[in-house]
Amino acid sequence: MSKEKVVLAYSGGLDTSVIVHWLASQGYDVIALCLDLGQKVENLDEIRQKGLKAGAVDVLIEDVRKEFVEDYVFRAIEWNAVYEGTYLLGTSLARPLISKKQIEAAERFGASTVSHGATGKGNDQVRFELGYYALNPDIKIIAPWKVPEFYQRYPGRAQLIEYAQQNGIPVKATAEQPWSTDENLMHISFESGMLEDPWQEPKGEMFELSESPKNAPDQEQILTIDFEEGLPVRLDGQEFETVDLLTELNEIGGRHGIGRVDLVESRFVGMKSRGVYETPGGTILNIAHRAMESLTLDRGVIHLKDSLMPRFSQLVYNGFWFSPEMEILLEMGRSTQKRVSGTVRLKLYRGNCMVTGRKSDNSLYDEDIATMEADEGNYDPRDSNGFIRLNALPLRIHRRLTSKA
Repeated sequence: MSKEKVVLAYSGGLDTSVIVHWLASQGYDVIALCLDLGQKVENLDEIRQKGLKAGAVDVLIEDVRKEFVEDYVFRAIEWNAVYEGTYLLGTSLARPLISKKQIEAAERFGASTVSHGATGKGNDQVRFELGYYALNPDIKIIAPWKVPEFYQRYPGRAQLIEYAQQNGIPVKATAEQPWSTDENLMHISFESGMLEDPWQEPKGEMFELSESPKNAPDQEQILTIDFEEGLPVRLDGQEFETVDLLTELNEIGGRHGIGRVDLVESRFVGMKSRGVYETPGGTILNIAHRAMESLTLDRGVIHLKDSLMPRFSQLVYNGFWFSPEMEILLEMGRSTQKRVSGTVRLKLYRGNCMVTGRKSDNSLYDEDIATMEADEGNYDPRDSNGFIRLNALPLRIHRRLTSKA
């Protein structure tokens, strides 16, 4: 009798390495799916061997970096997406792609079940499972961190580390360095362990993608980014493929200490959570893209996008990438980018990314009209009298009525 197949989102890290073994012990044929999202990983063959040693019947490794950057990261950049004013959504953007690839693998191998290693307190469980159900309403899901016989046996990372050591599974986490990380081409995140105290300053050795600003070069770097219809295509005049472009920006930004963020965020499941992030390339792109839009987009379009951006970011953060609402916003975002072409110049220096210039053939900026010197345009200052009086009318009426009260 053949066993039931389950496709597990597999990173090769602590949690999923233990989960492979546990699922196999429950009688499943485990297909471990490891996606290359641009994270720094050990030798991929070692990951495959680790998964097989843990009990997987097969370990699939797929390079999805191009799809991740073009269909997820750049979609967020064109929306200037930021969650709660700070977070550039690096982890949130990767989860729907992982869900999609798991469902595709399940269909390919005839598996009726998928699984993930997200905890029952975090956002990722929601992101994964909403993605699964949106793409396959009949899929079955095993989430070990919500199965009592699993989480009671392994209540925390210390027990998982002990299990891995007992079973000879090499993992990055140690008792002395227990924080959890998640990395892709957009960013790396840190949480858990000492970071659960929001007053505790992160240790300097924790950071992996960026220099501390105090150790960054004491010399500014000038960088230009060319956009075509909202998409970054050149750095300093040199054309790059999308993956290479973000990789290069990560290296440049990291060298100058760009993109470190320490925040307490509002999880979708209701609690507050402290996270530390490094997003060097994404930070540069976000700043540059907004500068390009400021020159080329109509005021009404900018304000409409700004009003909807928090909703877009919330949908990404909460896991609704495959929702009808997101489909509309993605189409709208792309449609706004037709004029967003030109060059942005930036200055990078010790943690700072400053826009110092922007130019475009589609520029809506008219120096003759905007100048504070002698007017050579078609702007008549006297026109502003009627404009101001009309806009002031409701204010004047309100003041007259309230002053009588």
